[in-house]
This record gives sequence, C-alpha cells and structure tokens, in this order.
Amino acid sequence: MVPVCLHQYPIRIPGRIPGARLLFLLVLLAALSLAGCVPPQLDKSRSEAFRQYEIIVRWSQWDAAADFVSPEYLVDHPITRLQMDRLRLFRVTQYTIRSVNVIEEGMAATQVVEIKMFNTNQGLERTIIDEQMWRYEETSQRWRLHSPLPDPTQGR
Repeated sequence: MVPVCLHQYPIRIPGRIPGARLLFLLVLLAALSLAGCVPPQLDKSRSEAFRQYEIIVRWSQWDAAADFVSPEYLVDHPITRLQMDRLRLFRVTQYTIRSVNVIEEGMAATQVVEIKMFNTNQGLERTIIDEQMWRYEETSQRWRLHSPLPDPTQGR
C-alpha cells in the first residue's frame, strides 16, 4: 500500500488490484468535489451581484447601493436620511475586496472590502473596512445585502 496524505490524514490506497489505485483516487476526487459544490448559476449570479454593487459603490451612487439592501433587513435597520446625507459627502477613490467566504451551502456569503472615501467638504480621505453579509433570496431570485451600507464615520 502507498500512503497518501489529504489534509494531513493518512489514507491507504489499495494496491493489489490493477487499476484500484486510479479508481480509488477518482472516487475520492469526485466525492471531494461534490462536498463543496455550489450550483454554477448561483455562483455566477453571486459574482455578478458583487460586481454590480462594486461598480455602484465605486461611482458613489448611494441611492442605487441602497437598492441592494434586503427589505427584511431594512425592517429592523432602516437607512436614515442622515446616513444617506453623510454618504453623499463622500466619493469613493478605491474599492478593494479583501476576502469572500461562501457559507450555508452557497446560499450566503460574507465579503470584506476596504474602501477609501474622499470627503468633499473636508478634503480628507478615509479608509473603512466594510463587512458585507449577502444572502440569496429565492423568491426574488437575487442576491441581497443583509448588512448596512458603508459607514464613513468608522474610518481612519
């Protein structure tokens, strides 16, 4: 038998039957690929939603960005006029995705983004970390934001 390590767990591959090693590896690879499988259309729609949101935020289109926020989230966390007025004082100069983590069998994802924002009144740039929670809503068949819009007051 030949020892093979997968995630530091030794697995012994049978070697006495011709082709058994190859068959075992193919079955193992198929099982591993199915374990974390997300339907391709769901993965594609998530990437597209993230890209559209990024473009809208890069252009500082805050009213359009608010359209991405889930209505269910808005019930408990409404966007105030003060928040929108504050966001309108800023122009985004950089949007850098730091991490994306797909969870809940592909039906949700978290994304951490670093956003640099220029305050047009004060002439100062701030850097904020925006932690986004996204969920796929089957009723509307779209990805929705379940976290607040970027908060320029938490920047440095």
